[in-house]
Amino acid sequence: MTNALSGFSPPARGLLVAGAFALVIGLMKIATPILVPLLLAVFIAIIATPALKWMRQRGVPKWGALAVIIFVLLDIGSLLALVTTGALEGFRDSLPTYQERFLMLSDQLGGWMEGVGVGGSREAIPDLMDPNKVGIAVRYLLSNASGFFATGLLVLLAVTFILLEANTLPAKLRVAFRMTEAGDARLKRLLDSIKRYMLIKSLTSLGTAVCVWLWLWFLGIDFAILWAVLAFFLNFIPVVGNIVMMIPAVLLALVQVDVATAIWVAAGYLVINTVIGNVLEPRIMGKGMGISTLAVFIALLFWGWMFGTVGMFLAVPLTAALIIGLDASPHTRPIAILLGPAIEPEPATELKPEGKS
Repeated sequence: MTNALSGFSPPARGLLVAGAFALVIGLMKIATPILVPLLLAVFIAIIATPALKWMRQRGVPKWGALAVIIFVLLDIGSLLALVTTGALEGFRDSLPTYQERFLMLSDQLGGWMEGVGVGGSREAIPDLMDPNKVGIAVRYLLSNASGFFATGLLVLLAVTFILLEANTLPAKLRVAFRMTEAGDARLKRLLDSIKRYMLIKSLTSLGTAVCVWLWLWFLGIDFAILWAVLAFFLNFIPVVGNIVMMIPAVLLALVQVDVATAIWVAAGYLVINTVIGNVLEPRIMGKGMGISTLAVFIALLFWGWMFGTVGMFLAVPLTAALIIGLDASPHTRPIAILLGPAIEPEPATELKPEGKS
């Protein structure tokens, strides 16, 4: 690549590289319907690989170990689908009651804001927080449940084939791309870091979901299991996931009970996210994925634009893979350093006065 571009001036090389990058991004955007289930399958397979190796080391035949993993994944997916669908149907049936209460509260809030000098609030608040949009979203999710189920089966099938090739894939990559020992070590480091991140994130997300369910159940908030499932998935989304997960439950507590209960719900979410996300998870994760906070936020925007919700879900491991790939070449290593973690400044050395040893 370097030899091919050596005949061009630096500005021309920059334009060619930028054009190639834009072309790749455009093709990936077009291929999103294919790439999204494949990416999900790859990351699920990375999580399931240790269990497959553990069973194989204890003498379980390959097909038997694979059947156990697929059976467990299918059971987990079916349980989530049943729980979520049932809760969504109950929420849809209760929406008219919640809408009446919400419109009354929004009218009171608008009247209070107009009383303190914010004109037009009584008409603006119902437009900004239209409860009919919630009903449309719920009906959309329920009507497309069969499509989500079909996508889940496609992902499960892809996971099966990836796990079948798990043992031979590293050797194929070494031969196909003529990988050196450094490249092989880099690939192993990437897979190990993604495996560790996804496993720890799954456990902390499960812990978050259980704590959210117990807290909402204790406060008597309707459909606590639905908000717990939502918390489990949103906990994978960095930066904004912990904030977004509390909004539906707080609004429902406000509509269902009163302001004090809504404050208690928000306080519970803050405590849970602080303890699990800011105390337990960093201690277990250690140095994490080696990505700066700014890079995580930019990655969230970029991968969310590229692959939608799945891109936000996988923003951190995808960015970690990108950083390791950029670090492989001296021409792109500066970008990898900028996206990586903070670098500790070197301690300044004291200069000795002349004539003294």
